[in-house]
Amino acid sequence: MKKILITGGAGFIGSHVVRLFVNKYPETLIVNLDKLTYAGNLANLSDVENKPNYEFIKADITDGEFILKLFADRQFDGVIHLAAESHVDRSISNPLEFVVTNVVGTVNLLNAARNIWKDKPEGKRFYHVSTDEVYGSLGDEGFFTEETRYDPHSPYSASKASSDHFVRAYHDTYGLPVVISNCSNNYGSFQFPEKLIPLFIHNIRNNKPLPVYGKGENVRDWLWVEDHARAIDVIFHQGSSGETYNIGGHNEWKNIDLIRLMCSIMDRKLGRETGTSEKLITYVKDRAGHDLRYAIDSSKLQRELGWTPSLQFEEGLEKTVDWYLQNEEWLKNVTSGDYQKYYEEQYTKR
Repeated sequence: MKKILITGGAGFIGSHVVRLFVNKYPETLIVNLDKLTYAGNLANLSDVENKPNYEFIKADITDGEFILKLFADRQFDGVIHLAAESHVDRSISNPLEFVVTNVVGTVNLLNAARNIWKDKPEGKRFYHVSTDEVYGSLGDEGFFTEETRYDPHSPYSASKASSDHFVRAYHDTYGLPVVISNCSNNYGSFQFPEKLIPLFIHNIRNNKPLPVYGKGENVRDWLWVEDHARAIDVIFHQGSSGETYNIGGHNEWKNIDLIRLMCSIMDRKLGRETGTSEKLITYVKDRAGHDLRYAIDSSKLQRELGWTPSLQFEEGLEKTVDWYLQNEEWLKNVTSGDYQKYYEEQYTKR
């Protein structure tokens, strides 16, 4: 049976990738490796946890000795590497943690893959999932392409840029069969509520303030997470070794316009008078090193591999709001910390 390791598979994007691969490739063993930090939640995968081609391993990618032994024992055919510290605000508070996880952890995985594939790299693939934030900030015009010069502005984006460089270096130096993708902001179900969309859905529902950095003028390109998972599937199976592919949603929104749209949707869904939720908007001091605008040019991915996003943002946001309103218990458990009990029960069973 072919074996694919997905790191960070209990997280937001990772759980969608795991679910897609487990259901789409029943003859392939999907091994989900996750440390289960605050953003990793096994409840995200309750619908596939008993599938015969799925296995979960609790481990830390920064444990190089364990990772080497795991690869030697399991002889993985492919790796999809999503495990990362990913919240910019947290990176500003604790940059070293991001260096250790995002850089050292990635190199540990690269070393392990090189160790088991060095004699027979044919048919193998190391897929590193990165971010558009490595490119820095755009002005009012233009788009990030695969040739855009790296210009990271936060400890988070600097750590991801470094890990990207290591992946390319292992391809150029050792011939490791790698691909990289850089994606725009993801949104959708199962996202930990420190990120803008689930946080504001939660706050609006509970009549809490909606903290907006600066004047809310920052622009982001929004990608529905299920479209991202489809893109990862296509790139993993069809992408060319050594290549980079940008993944974007073709949906640019100013933060303040997105927030107002969300307020309008939430007022309608909750039966509130129009404009009620907008009163919760509170402007706060801007984030240090806050990039003004991100926008992805995905034409290479569309041209070479035929991928396009399936949803426009308004439709995707409606689906996302509906999911969080229908899964209030999941959101409450995540925000209260009760989901830690679920992990302990799972480990006892396994």
